[in-house]
Amino acid sequence: MRGREQTVAEGTAPAGLRRVPAALLFLVPLLVLGAVVALFLVQEEALVGPSPVPPDALQKLQFERVTFEPGLIRVAVRNSGPAEVTVAQVLVDEALWQFAAHPGPTIPRLSRATVTIPYDWIPGDPVEVKLITSVGLVFKASVPIATTTPVPTWRAAGGFALLGVYAGVIPVYLGLLWLPFLRRLERRWRDVLVAMTAGILLFLGVDVMKEALEVAGRIPSLFQGVALAAIGLTLGVLGLAAVGRAVGADAEGVQGEAGRRALAYLVALGIGLHNMGEGLAIGTAYVRGEVALGALLVVGFTLHNATEGFGIVAPISRDRTALRHLLWMGALAGVPTVAGTLLGGFTYFDPLAVLFFALGGGAIFYVIGILARLLWRGFAGTGALTQAAGVAAGLLIMYGTGLLLAR
Repeated sequence: MRGREQTVAEGTAPAGLRRVPAALLFLVPLLVLGAVVALFLVQEEALVGPSPVPPDALQKLQFERVTFEPGLIRVAVRNSGPAEVTVAQVLVDEALWQFAAHPGPTIPRLSRATVTIPYDWIPGDPVEVKLITSVGLVFKASVPIATTTPVPTWRAAGGFALLGVYAGVIPVYLGLLWLPFLRRLERRWRDVLVAMTAGILLFLGVDVMKEALEVAGRIPSLFQGVALAAIGLTLGVLGLAAVGRAVGADAEGVQGEAGRRALAYLVALGIGLHNMGEGLAIGTAYVRGEVALGALLVVGFTLHNATEGFGIVAPISRDRTALRHLLWMGALAGVPTVAGTLLGGFTYFDPLAVLFFALGGGAIFYVIGILARLLWRGFAGTGALTQAAGVAAGLLIMYGTGLLLAR
């Protein structure tokens, strides 16, 4: 049959085209498309008429980062408009100030420049920087609390790593300590705990996608933030689906002790990707002065993220799991927080943050899909209400502990 289909397909092509290399047939549409685009770019005004809006009115500068050094402010901006932009003046707290721009004050389209301002800022005070272009357009960035920006040193890296350990690693391992208690429960209560895991993950998935869309909304339109979030979400689902199929932890393969253990690893992986994005947010907020490190913050993260460890061990509560597996699960869920705080503190890049947040969301939603199918098999009579109560309990626990996070 396949040979006949191939013969029929070849028979539909003209004899002349069958002698043309396939690579050339692939390139021809691309070449024609490129010619059409080039014609439009060169002859745009002749084809569609002059634009009713002057090009200068469409200038746009996007602030990517504002950093502080002793007696110095550095502002990284990107030209996300349709034409080049020239920075003519700089105001700091409504006062004109000297500045230097690298590589220069004129920024081509899609290019990036760093504006350096010698200014004796006061730690803890708010700072507002305004850039005025050569045509009089004003773009501003406000920093609520000015603080010295950490530089990549071993000491600073150790501080951010310790912050990630406090916020992610320790709480997750504390949550794993519930496993001996869960093993004492009856079978029906263990099933409720799996439903609670679904509720915990649902809260995390919605939270991380909210973060992804918030960041996507503030990045330049040229990066297509929402599309980037959609790509990350899709890759997260498909990536974890491939991992789940490989380890036998998809919805059809969660059988026996090995299947439940693989499912727990998937839960840990999904939570770890979520915590990667959470670490990015923590590191960035700390640099911007939006997080005050104190006992309440540490306690809040400890309680909030300890529930994640609870969700990891719920699927294996009926099994005798070796200690090495628990250690690996905790590391898989918690250590990405450390990597996130380091990236957020030193090299934060909004499009990258959108991608990490969405990847975490996709991974979590895939795991939720597995848990939902497993729970659905057990729905019978009042069992459905019990499982629904478990999901609601997981949501409420995450919501309650989340109130303690002073962001």
